[in-house]
Amino acid sequence: MDLRIFTEPQQGATYETLLTVAKATEDLGFDAFFRSDHYLKMGDVDGLPGPTDAWITLAGLARETRRIRLGTLMTAGTFRLPGVLAIQVAQVDQMSGGRVELGLGAGWFEEEHKAYGIPFPKEKFGRLEEQLAIVTGLWETKLGETFDFRGEYYTLTDSPALPKPAQDRIPVLIGGHGATRTPRLAGRYADEFNMPFASIEDSERQFGRVREAVRAAGRRPEDLVYSNALVVCVGKDDQEVARRAAAIGREVDELKANGLAGSPAEVVEKIGRYQEAGSQRIYLQVLDLHDLDHLELISAQVQSQLS
Repeated sequence: MDLRIFTEPQQGATYETLLTVAKATEDLGFDAFFRSDHYLKMGDVDGLPGPTDAWITLAGLARETRRIRLGTLMTAGTFRLPGVLAIQVAQVDQMSGGRVELGLGAGWFEEEHKAYGIPFPKEKFGRLEEQLAIVTGLWETKLGETFDFRGEYYTLTDSPALPKPAQDRIPVLIGGHGATRTPRLAGRYADEFNMPFASIEDSERQFGRVREAVRAAGRRPEDLVYSNALVVCVGKDDQEVARRAAAIGREVDELKANGLAGSPAEVVEKIGRYQEAGSQRIYLQVLDLHDLDHLELISAQVQSQLS
């Protein structure tokens, strides 16, 4: 079971804070550092000093880390044209020496689009499907050949399909709860399917749908990684769990029901149940980015029991 650190910088984080967490992620033996792709805070936080751009952040981290994988859960398809996104991600992959992964979703948070003048089209899923075809098609085009695409939303003509990533194939993550269209897209394009903030039972059902969609696309279900994203709140005792829950504005009982919360033993046990449901990787949503002791505890007493 891989454990990855997943951050939500729109809630309030500087680049320096993210760099500190990324370096701790690497030093403590976690597999990867991922971040959300949002430009507006959510809920009752001030969000200061303001948003940071996901791919600019990852470009910086690419040069200041050496081992960990770097990626997004999820890049919003509404934020960037697919050709531009393919260039950006390939460049960051080069800068990292081939450690980048792209989570790509349709985009959903209308208020952040209004706040920063970003168009929020009604039909987002069809655009996402074309974006996936374009981004992967550009990367897969052989050197010296050109890429053309004519869709309902995007047209590319005689693209040199450059630059190329450092990796032969950048892993593409697709995720979500949709019962039909999301598994179909994952079946065609995904290297990993991520089920965000879902119960064990819902995860198992969705993983099953995705496996069927992968088979229908002529691929092998075992060629995909199946993962979850869950909020994490671990403490060495009840008092520490309560303190960490209060620091992120959550209740312990709610976190235990909907995330990974409690003692290290409780969290290891629940991760085991997700594993039985088919999950191979957990993205730990860390909401207090200044509590590095939290990461140290998870590394020492949770991750150590899963290897």
